[in-house]
Amino acid sequence: MTLQAFAKQKDYLICVDSDGCAMDTMDIKHFRCFGPCMVEEWGLEEWAEPILNRWNAINLYSGTRGINRFKGLALALTEIDKVYRPIEGVAELAAWAEHAPELSNQAIAEAAKTAKGPALAKALSWSKKVNAAIDALPESDKKPFPGVAEALAAAHQAADVAIVSSANREAVEEEWTRCGLLPSVDVLCCQDSGSKAACIAQLKAKGYNPAHILMVGDAPGDRAAAGKNGVMFYPILARHEAESWAEFTAKALPALLSGSYGPYGQEMAKRFEKNLL
Repeated sequence: MTLQAFAKQKDYLICVDSDGCAMDTMDIKHFRCFGPCMVEEWGLEEWAEPILNRWNAINLYSGTRGINRFKGLALALTEIDKVYRPIEGVAELAAWAEHAPELSNQAIAEAAKTAKGPALAKALSWSKKVNAAIDALPESDKKPFPGVAEALAAAHQAADVAIVSSANREAVEEEWTRCGLLPSVDVLCCQDSGSKAACIAQLKAKGYNPAHILMVGDAPGDRAAAGKNGVMFYPILARHEAESWAEFTAKALPALLSGSYGPYGQEMAKRFEKNLL
């Protein structure tokens, strides 16, 4: 069901991110697609191991987890320019990633037409290669984390459940349908519905008490979207996803339903920050 057509059915609402949160697809995309395609596009094979480790740190295991692909690329190439070898036009790419109103293939293709250096055009080439590599990943490698199906089923008994993801709708629908998760979902809010913060705001406007809304996510951007709307946040901890989902079912969901989530949520926020140092 779309956001526009959705109507509140229960007193509680649980919003769930997809990539890297419910679906074990974030690591594999960075390990096999984003990082290796950067090494290939800029000819960095000589330093591939440390560069790929740093790419994963930026995009998966630090406070910039979940950063937009072009912002992550600009950060990585700026470091590479200083540590390994010059990257022509990297400052121009970094400036575009910092100030452009839209960060997409279409936007960077337009910006590349008037760019002084080659970095924007190469970034577009890289992004297209990444998309092709992701499309080529076997379906069997795109699966939910252990405990997700059970957690969503438990959540759905007591609450409306919304997917709130920045991924494209077609990919989310395909993955969640194939993995049998959609029966526990009431509404899909994806890339075409607006930002995560905007989606939560529109869902909240359906009539929920903010204290009855919980955003489940794995990245600082998910917590920011929840905070902007004054709703609760539960983190799925990177490298501890299965344990996080088990704890959601055992502790977080009961705490939300009993009205005691506040202190527990503060404790989880500290664990979330410590995990992304």
